[in-house]
Amino acid sequence: MSLQTKIKNIITDATLSAKQKTLFLSLEAEAIVDYMPISAGVLAAKDAGIICDMFEGNAPFKPRYVLPDYAKFLQQGSEYLELEPATNLDEAINLLTIIYHHVPSVTNIPVYLGQLDEILLPFVADVSEEVLYRKLRNFWIMLDRTLPDAFMHVNIGPTDNIVCRMILKIDAELKQVAPNLTFMYDPQITPESLLQQACNNICECSKPHIANYPMFSEAFGAPGFGIVSCYNSLPVAGGANTLVRMNLKEVALRSNSIEEFLTMTLPHYSALMFELIEARSAFLHDESNFFTGFLTTEGLINEDRFAPMFGIFGMAEAVNILMEKSGSTAKYGHNEEANAIALQISEALNEIVTTTPVKHGLKGRALLHSQGGISCDHEVTPGIRIPYGTEPDPVVHIKALAAHHKYYVSGISEILTIEETIKNNPLALMQLCKGALALGFREFTANVASNDLVRVTGYMVKLSDISKFKEEGSRTNTTWLGTEASENTRILERQPRVVSREMSPVYPTK
Repeated sequence: MSLQTKIKNIITDATLSAKQKTLFLSLEAEAIVDYMPISAGVLAAKDAGIICDMFEGNAPFKPRYVLPDYAKFLQQGSEYLELEPATNLDEAINLLTIIYHHVPSVTNIPVYLGQLDEILLPFVADVSEEVLYRKLRNFWIMLDRTLPDAFMHVNIGPTDNIVCRMILKIDAELKQVAPNLTFMYDPQITPESLLQQACNNICECSKPHIANYPMFSEAFGAPGFGIVSCYNSLPVAGGANTLVRMNLKEVALRSNSIEEFLTMTLPHYSALMFELIEARSAFLHDESNFFTGFLTTEGLINEDRFAPMFGIFGMAEAVNILMEKSGSTAKYGHNEEANAIALQISEALNEIVTTTPVKHGLKGRALLHSQGGISCDHEVTPGIRIPYGTEPDPVVHIKALAAHHKYYVSGISEILTIEETIKNNPLALMQLCKGALALGFREFTANVASNDLVRVTGYMVKLSDISKFKEEGSRTNTTWLGTEASENTRILERQPRVVSREMSPVYPTK
């Protein structure tokens, strides 16, 4: 298809709003620019689908994910935006509403809205519960209607406070696709009644994610970390300059044995990954002039708190292929022998990532990431997940994967889909959550089988929106991603437990 035909298709697409058309047209413009210089080896690996730049653009001019220090912004205001520091709740909400429209990301909508309870608490001491409810509810509706992207992410917890509980209440009532929501849980700080409220919310609307706060906080220095986009964990006042991913299935297909995979092919393609990471990061940091903007000059982000994400996917297929080549019928997620090989792979990846220096990284290193796939992937499972439709019961599922989580500092997620009878016993869901986190899960995520609002990888879609998307389109930017994922994968044919794909970053050819 010619470029002109593709642009015409975008312009005349009846399912897209004007803003959505503008986004897709801008992506086509970015793709016209020549790709930055890379070696023949990297180009061959990209063309073969072994490594992927996630369609971030041929010459990146903005980081993939940006996490401003919103607390600092509310305290100091902004010279560039001509804003005074916030002195009350109305001003705080107004300032946040303004700056969100100036925070870039790969989706052109901010993927991080802040640790919202923590940054708003200083402004609610003299606000009644009734007034707080009304203001936060209107704020929540505004976010969904003006920034309609399910990768936009709010964090709350681990402390028990009125803003945290009010957000949970409102989110359960409204059942919106956006914003995405993560509740931080710390067994030393968080009361069980608050964790139970979060689990009750999952029964209602499949949100929030529940994050293992102590496990995350150890990995990032001050001013802390945030959970953004789907389930990605990154430093506040920084972010991810790029995300490059490796298809472990394709690496396994090019290996004759498990030993060759671990000692030769995996290190080889990892070296090519780092070459691509360095090329993309260098252009962003050294040529794009992004870090001369007001977010940097006013101290809301620091260049040295950005890191590349070293993503992997297709662990399940890679392990199954390697087991077959060794003469075994053991399957990933169901057999200790296969699970042990998978853990060896995660350990090898961790060793590679933590010992390989990068110029533009967090303390000179990239961050390992279990990448959730994109909606145009075929016959390959996201991250380290067990293939859809083959998942064991939740307890076996958790035990099979828990040991991996400590290695994937910048994000990993399993999505358990639970039978709707859990609504009659939400205490059981809380116990399952606590057990998973105690075993080492970084994050607990669940869908309830009967809910209209469900997760696809980590972002939210409504099944009712998917069913009518082709005829009517959707005001929510991520509905079409879920629609494509439901067609290209088995996410709607699952055992109760499932879900897939993170995002589809290009206009689908029709």
